[in-house]
Amino acid sequence: MDKDDSLSGVVDPEVRAFVYSLVSALGGTGSDEDGRYVLGDDALACLKDLKRWLKLYDEKANRLDVARCLAEANLVNGDLLEILAAWPEEATEDKTKSKIALACLELLVPLTWPIEKNEHHMTVNHHRHIPYLQLAQISYKRGILEHDSSHILRTVVRIGLPSIALPMIERASRDEGIIKLLLYFFRNVALISPPPHLPIEFDASEVSRSATIEAFHYQDVLALLLTIASNMGEDFNTQDVVVMEVLFHLLKGVNIEKLFMDETQLDAKKADELQYLLKKEAGMHRSYAKYAPTRHNRFGTMIWVKRDDARVSTVSGQDVLANSQHTLSKMDQSKKWNKPKQRGKDTERTHNHFDLQVPLSVSANKHLRAFVEEFLDSGFNPLFSHVRRAIEREADRVLDVHSQQFFYLVSWFLEAERVRRRTKSELDRKRKQNMEDLFEPDSFALVASVLNQETFITLNRFMQARLDLKLWQEVNAAVRCFTQILLTVQEMSESPFGDDQEIAENIQNRIFYEETTHDRIIAMLRGYQDQGFSYLDACTELAHVFLRMLERYSKENIDLQVRSKRRARKKKKAANHENENPNQGLEQDSEEEDVAEAHRLSKERKFDFTRFSSKFLTQSCINTFVAFTTYFKDLSAEQLKRAHRFFYRVAFKQEMSVMLFRLDIIALFNKMIKGPEGLDPSNHMFKEWDELTRQLNRRMVKKIQQRPELAVEILFSKINSTVFYLEYGYEKQTITSKPRPPAELEVKGAMTRDEQIGVAVAVLHETKLDAVDWVKHVLSSAINERRSWEAESSARAILDRTEVEHVEETAPEVSSAPSIIVKPDSEERRIAMFKDNKLRLLMALAGFERIGIDDEPDATWIIPSALTSNMLQETHDVIESHRNNPVMTYDDEDPLTAEEMLRRKSTTIARRAEFDDDSDGDGIASNGEEEFLFPAGGPTNRKIDALAELKKKRRKRRVESGDDEGGLDEETLEARRKARQLAELERRRKIKSEEFVHDSDEQEDDERDREFFASEERLRERHAMQVIETLRTRKVDLEAAGGSLKRKKQRNEGMAIASGKKRKVSDPKKGSEDDEPLFASANSSSPAPDNHLDTTDDEATDTPLSSPHTISSQVNSQADPWQRQSPTREVVGSKVSALALDDDDDDGPVIAVGRRRPRAAMLSDSDSE
Repeated sequence: MDKDDSLSGVVDPEVRAFVYSLVSALGGTGSDEDGRYVLGDDALACLKDLKRWLKLYDEKANRLDVARCLAEANLVNGDLLEILAAWPEEATEDKTKSKIALACLELLVPLTWPIEKNEHHMTVNHHRHIPYLQLAQISYKRGILEHDSSHILRTVVRIGLPSIALPMIERASRDEGIIKLLLYFFRNVALISPPPHLPIEFDASEVSRSATIEAFHYQDVLALLLTIASNMGEDFNTQDVVVMEVLFHLLKGVNIEKLFMDETQLDAKKADELQYLLKKEAGMHRSYAKYAPTRHNRFGTMIWVKRDDARVSTVSGQDVLANSQHTLSKMDQSKKWNKPKQRGKDTERTHNHFDLQVPLSVSANKHLRAFVEEFLDSGFNPLFSHVRRAIEREADRVLDVHSQQFFYLVSWFLEAERVRRRTKSELDRKRKQNMEDLFEPDSFALVASVLNQETFITLNRFMQARLDLKLWQEVNAAVRCFTQILLTVQEMSESPFGDDQEIAENIQNRIFYEETTHDRIIAMLRGYQDQGFSYLDACTELAHVFLRMLERYSKENIDLQVRSKRRARKKKKAANHENENPNQGLEQDSEEEDVAEAHRLSKERKFDFTRFSSKFLTQSCINTFVAFTTYFKDLSAEQLKRAHRFFYRVAFKQEMSVMLFRLDIIALFNKMIKGPEGLDPSNHMFKEWDELTRQLNRRMVKKIQQRPELAVEILFSKINSTVFYLEYGYEKQTITSKPRPPAELEVKGAMTRDEQIGVAVAVLHETKLDAVDWVKHVLSSAINERRSWEAESSARAILDRTEVEHVEETAPEVSSAPSIIVKPDSEERRIAMFKDNKLRLLMALAGFERIGIDDEPDATWIIPSALTSNMLQETHDVIESHRNNPVMTYDDEDPLTAEEMLRRKSTTIARRAEFDDDSDGDGIASNGEEEFLFPAGGPTNRKIDALAELKKKRRKRRVESGDDEGGLDEETLEARRKARQLAELERRRKIKSEEFVHDSDEQEDDERDREFFASEERLRERHAMQVIETLRTRKVDLEAAGGSLKRKKQRNEGMAIASGKKRKVSDPKKGSEDDEPLFASANSSSPAPDNHLDTTDDEATDTPLSSPHTISSQVNSQADPWQRQSPTREVVGSKVSALALDDDDDDGPVIAVGRRRPRAAMLSDSDSE
């Protein structure tokens, strides 16, 4: 196949013919014009036609045929650049030539537009044309930068100067388009770089970054960029993103440390690098020379290595004969593990990658440094504040890649500002030796536009979003930006200006206040998995800087607070019912006040640095730093120091050296120190790594002696339980919390049981219909079982009745049906019986009961014996009918779904604590009643059975006496009820409790104790004298009153007393109370607490429990044991008896009775005290 046939197969011949004809008509060079380019008669029209072909054929059809034809026709170098070079500077006012130059620029921009491979939009034509077009663009850039007769870039600047000179309010859309074309052309020239896998025909230095920077400097492109950037927001608005792109492609990969070095320092740096490489090469030669072949050992050698399992391995080469260590090393090198790799995304480098360093020439380094310094002084704040606002409002001109470029440039310029300040301070410090007070530090106001809260919010949002999407290149840019912000803030805190220190303090407080920032940094460190060395370097540097700054800040601010966020409980709503009734939410506000919607609750807590730093002790974080340390041959001293500090923190500061006791980690550390191919001993960090390795090995040996299990665990990564066991020697005791049951539900409104079952079935009908079918199946089985038992029970009852008819007429006792246990049909059903509150509602409505503690997940559900087979059948039929015809909406006027008909069942309100802020301390409860601090009762409180016996006797006597409440009106009954309430209130007020004795009673005071005991001694002596005197005086009265007491007792029989009960007639067999002594001995033991309720007949007529006299007698009985043992009871008057009624059933006529004369001896001074 000849050349024409191959070309015709690549591009359509008709397209090629049209394009070639237009290129020929555009113009050319002639011998009569001394080799000068001459335009054709219709050159402007030809340029417009070529532009139209590019737009309508290539762009619309997603082809590159026209661009390929123009590259083959050499349009750019042969025509367009010659036309621009032929436009002299003095002919700027020529409209025709200006239009032709602008038409050439309109063609240059699409022809130099960057070409990137996109697997989603690639076609066969793309694969055919892209390699050729990439080489063509390299030739375009070479011609633009190094044209023989003119400065093409300066000519392009002249095209846009008239539009740039106009004020922004006077520019038309055409002027804005010209400026945009101008900037896009500069962007394309800066972006074009030699393809990595394609050969070029000329020297690569002609299109290198240094050549581009020098051309931009000499042809005033850098000055134009600086002018536009410094006036951004005032004279320019939409050009911010394009200027940022030009800066990105000029600065990416530039070493900032070398950029701010002068020629002397740069030469010294290059000499040091060369010397380091020479030493490295010499070391490689030395290690190779030990086992290098000579003319005497060129013969082949193969040896066998015996292993422990009686197997042998073969190793070839005479170098294995040197020593056993080298033999084993060579055998390890021969081992290969072909790890299966999943097919991932295309890892080909794009134009937006920034992790590859680019060397610069001395002149380019000088020009770029001057531009960067001027840009920091005048253009940084206007440009980047304008771009940030455009990114925040998501302007149409902002693409996804622009956010990555923005954060990378922010990090680059912040580092450049720090290096510039450090370089300037070192230079001025040298000059200070001759001139005093020469150096005056500058403020950080030059970079203040990226140190505000808005930038932090944008950065955190971008970082989290790209981290979730796993766009690691963009995360890398954000991480670098955050790291440089932290380092800049650290230098601001050390600034001599008070404003800078205050701003740095506020920034650190804002950054460290959010716990989400802490967690995000830990997540990035843990999530490293082969994202590349650039990302690994960035995330480890951020973790190192953040951890170091946070540790220092937490020491300076002891009361540092952080805000942690947690997810609140969310109420689930059906989305299809939200829009049916928009006014429905207004009516349900009162019911939804206590239900939290989906939002994040914030909570402040005191920051604990030890707790935070322990989060870095996970195996994944350690693996990330181990992966970083494996590049120790290529790491700088600063990077080696970063890894060393992390491992030192883990092993010695946190005392978790067990996490580093892993075979691959120990082998890596030993290889770094002892080789082979280890760390250079002349490295500044060699001694520190040597000490770390030695101390770690010592601890490992000691720990193996303590825990022999470590000899096995050294092969594996450590989980938390393993670490705890190896550290302390026993398993960690963990307490598992029981799952909480769901909130109980109930149906709103007054519905019948069948309707409530219908609501429960409708709720389960949509998503959990199998649960309804399972309940039906359980009911069917229960019906059959219950019917069988009922039939058997009936037959047994008939048989038993016939057998006992001839013995006695009593009916046989029928036993109750056994309960039926509800068994789940699967494990999911068992879990649903505990966690699904809707299923539990249906089971409860069906009559099922839950046995055991409600919080127990394995509690048993039963069908109780009270439910007959007919009742179960009725429930089954109701569920079946609602299952077949579920009712989904209720209430015709205001329709509610079945889900909305449910609500949480109200629970008992807990008693309010004494320290509740709502209580006013007045002892009055919220419902208007008095709130008592302790319950009523005590040793004199009667038991429930005794109280029931008293009420029973009281009702019996009322029936016998014919008393009833028929003669009392409602007012009297209401008055008695109120009197009882007042009496009960008065009784509870007098109760004392030993639980509320103050701690001050336990304090020792000798003087006070002596006074107290002396007073008590005098009181006892006086009381004893009074008792003796009373016994002497009352002895005669008791003998004379013996007969009168019997007559008085007979006279009082049958009369109603204060409690409404009738006094019983004394049993003559048991004797009377006259036969007992009136006073017991002081040494006699007290009777049992229940004896006064059931000893004699008179005690049955005791005062009711609610009587105030009872309470006073109880208190006095504790003070005087004699009166407590007295069998006589004093009866209160009619007024007090009216207040002593217990309940409405005890209301009856009150009859006054005689009252015993009070004894003076019993009211001693001790009682009053």
